Formats: sequence, C-alpha cells, structure tokens
Amino acid sequence: QVQLVESGGGLVQAGGSLRLSCTTSERTFTTWSMGWFRQAPGKDREFVARISWTGISTYSTDSVKGRFTISRDNAKNTVYLQMNNLKPEDTAVYYCAADSRYSDTSYYISGEYEYWGQGTQVTVSS
Repeated sequence: QVQLVESGGGLVQAGGSLRLSCTTSERTFTTWSMGWFRQAPGKDREFVARISWTGISTYSTDSVKGRFTISRDNAKNTVYLQMNNLKPEDTAVYYCAADSRYSDTSYYISGEYEYWGQGTQVTVSS
C-alpha cells in the first residue's frame, strides 16, 4: 500500500511562513509528478501546486503565485511546499498527491492523482 506522509502544518500568524513536507518510501517516487491540494471547511478540495516528475515544470494556482513554492528532493523521496506571506484564507487541510502519468495535462484535477496523503492542518490567524 502506497503511503504519502505529510508534515509541517500548524498555527501561524498572517504574514508568517510554513514549509510542508510529503515523503514516501516508494522507490517509484522519482517517476511521479507530485501535487499539493487543500480543502477548507465547507469547501471543495482545490489545487494548489504541482511539480513534474522531472522537477523541470511547476504549476500553481493564481492565489498562491509569488507566495508558495513547490520543490522536490528525489534523494529524500520528498516534496515540499514552502508557504510565505500566509493569509487567513490559506487556512485548510493540505494534502499531497502523486500522479504516475508522464503528462501534465489536467494537472489541476484531483482525479488525475492516484495516491494521497492523510493531510496536514494549516491555520493562519489574522
């Protein structure tokens, strides 16, 4: 059973920073494109950011551009989401997800990702 384990969530004041990590023991990690999604209470899960399996291409939703950065370290089987200048509207449960396709089409659709972590809570106070 594939396991993705997120960490790094917590409570932070507006304007602060957090770095989320997502790690797995799966050797195939290096062939997966990885994404971050989030879900706020009462809202649908939404795409946040994605990094291709090569690490060359990254994508992010407009609301986090310039504030969040996705990266990966294949030697550690880990993907990161550096979140700066956090806002109260960033409050949500953040999930990492793995996509074994080699294509980046429909990268923002949660259904394209096969494996999911359990989520980590991020709370931003005003």
